[in-house]
Amino acid sequence: MVPCPAAPCPAADEALRLLRAAPEVPFGIHLTLTRDGPAHRWAPISAPQQVPSLVDEEGLFRTSAAVPELLERARLEDVERALRAQLDVVARAGLTPTHLDWHVLADGGRADVLELTLALAAEHGMAARVWLEPARSAARRRGLPVLDRDFVDSFALDVDGKAERYLQLLRELPTGLSEWAVHPAVGPETAAEADLGWAVRRSDHDFLLSPRAHEVLEEEGIVVLDYRPLQEAWSAAGAGFER
Repeated sequence: MVPCPAAPCPAADEALRLLRAAPEVPFGIHLTLTRDGPAHRWAPISAPQQVPSLVDEEGLFRTSAAVPELLERARLEDVERALRAQLDVVARAGLTPTHLDWHVLADGGRADVLELTLALAAEHGMAARVWLEPARSAARRRGLPVLDRDFVDSFALDVDGKAERYLQLLRELPTGLSEWAVHPAVGPETAAEADLGWAVRRSDHDFLLSPRAHEVLEEEGIVVLDYRPLQEAWSAAGAGFER
């Protein structure tokens, strides 16, 4: 399973092209209302004047550092318009995602935005990635499978000794539904790219492709899932989220 880069971002067109060429690959939509920093010039797909509470004076999304301001100012009708535009980009590409995910804003950052996300997932027959409490408990009460514990984020682990740490976590993995947010990639070695976390991404890539990782999965009887089984379960219970 791979995430689809956020639709407003420059790499989205290439990601959609790659996904069209590999229809067997399940993927999710990485919803975004932010840009990572001043150097990233991401704007809403909708015209800025149609979503005025989401943009800065240049008509761009606010940076991740300005998330508190975004959450204070964002009007739900603007959020819905922006998210529907992102969903439409993927639909027009002829692709069918399995789930919705969020860039930066865990569970959408606000309860009403999370409810909107769940409603959009139900409308389109998708699951949604729910990260935090109390949202996970609320989803379970609606009969939806979500994580049984906090997810592992590869950016929170030391690069040195990461492979052994991963093996330890696999051996100690408790029963239930767990998630590892890993970021495998290969990329440039230059210091200028260090802020993109290439050391983290390369170490994830190396571990996931290593024979030892697959051996331990088999030894421990761990079943690796993508979002397709969750999508089926969410679709069956989706009416509970209709707005």
